[in-house]
Amino acid sequence: MLLGPRSRREELWRTLRIACEFIKGFRRLHFVGPCVTVFGSARFSAGDPDYERARQVGAGIARIGLTTMTGGGPGIMEGANRGAHEAGGRSVGCNIVLPKEQEPNPYLDRFVDFNYFFVRKVMMVKYSLAFVVMPGGFGTLDELFETAVLIQTAKIERFPVIIMGRKFWEPMDEFINQSLIGYETIKPEAMDIVTLTDDPEEAVTLIAEAQAMRNGNAKA
Repeated sequence: MLLGPRSRREELWRTLRIACEFIKGFRRLHFVGPCVTVFGSARFSAGDPDYERARQVGAGIARIGLTTMTGGGPGIMEGANRGAHEAGGRSVGCNIVLPKEQEPNPYLDRFVDFNYFFVRKVMMVKYSLAFVVMPGGFGTLDELFETAVLIQTAKIERFPVIIMGRKFWEPMDEFINQSLIGYETIKPEAMDIVTLTDDPEEAVTLIAEAQAMRNGNAKA
């Protein structure tokens, strides 16, 4: 897509492929129920503290009756899906097709394969009422900041963004406060939606509050 203009026929077919991928995602995820999306790295194994924390978060999400959605792969994603599955909750994955194939983890009730990262990100945001961000790499940072921009610009509602793993994220938190807020490139209130914690129970409590607020607004 980044090679510049192609023939009109190629551009038309690409547009149709993108549209078909959106339609596939909408159809497959239409009935998954309100979700909480958990973002995080594929490079953590069972037994790692962050994997186990994700597992606890997934279980907590299941206990309050919500669906756990992830990127569908291994690592943190698997941990969250596993926790939801073990607690009897719904577990969904939006898997990305990569040159080095990323296989869906075994704890998914439903998964959808996507070729385009941007279509996948739309799905992971569209169906969620809160976001849990755990340690990760460029992909996780991309998902975190794009979600924050969408909330900041009122393209989506002001749902909570819960960042887990203080040791991992505190340097970034300092950078945001010292540089972004310090140089006034963002306003301090832009961070009101963000909670930094190590406690899965606190994360689930914040999610439950967001759910209750959403239900109250729907009744009003």
